[in-house]
Amino acid sequence: MSRPTAARTAHFYARRAAVAAGATALAAAGLLATSPSAVAAPPPPVDAGTARTYLAALTVQAEGTSDGYSRDKFPHWSTQSGACNTREFVLKRDGRNVEQDTSCAAVRGSWYSEYDGATWTAASDVDIDHMVPLAEAWRSGARNWTTADRQAFANDLNRPQLIAVTDNVNQAKGDKDPAEWLPPRTAYTCTYVRMWVHVKHHWKLSVDQAEKTALQGALRNC
Repeated sequence: MSRPTAARTAHFYARRAAVAAGATALAAAGLLATSPSAVAAPPPPVDAGTARTYLAALTVQAEGTSDGYSRDKFPHWSTQSGACNTREFVLKRDGRNVEQDTSCAAVRGSWYSEYDGATWTAASDVDIDHMVPLAEAWRSGARNWTTADRQAFANDLNRPQLIAVTDNVNQAKGDKDPAEWLPPRTAYTCTYVRMWVHVKHHWKLSVDQAEKTALQGALRNC
């Protein structure tokens, strides 16, 4: 993760103070919902042995084209309950002591990013990563899906497809597969590749040869 600039650091603490003040006022008015003991993790991936079996079963073929791809073709952050959408659901699930206002926006909490080991106390410093990125899914078979299927994939809370992580680390990942990018926190590599294979297997997405080789190598160390 790149080192924050002085301006970013000053902005971060000023924003945190403002959010804390606002949260205190909302709490006094009884308008905050609190999750004092969140699960703080997406659904667990399959174990390493199962991941190796799943990987062997995936179709291996050259990655498809990005022609026609748009994030709009994967409707995401669907409503989950009341005013809460998928992003807010994951922020609460993956955080600690998360407080939300009446619109379900997270106004207080802390988030530990498994990718880099950083902890954040402002939701705006956290991205919700699609484990298998939407563009990668498109090139691996999702271009042939219905919009409803792509929406289900983009909002999948039942597999380890969504996780709260440091925003600029997620941006560095972009739409890269494990042959091109792995989390900088190497202690998470085994979990990461098991998550990746779990999602690809469930959604019947293909892998290219370099991706499969990288996954096999990482799984040998699990």
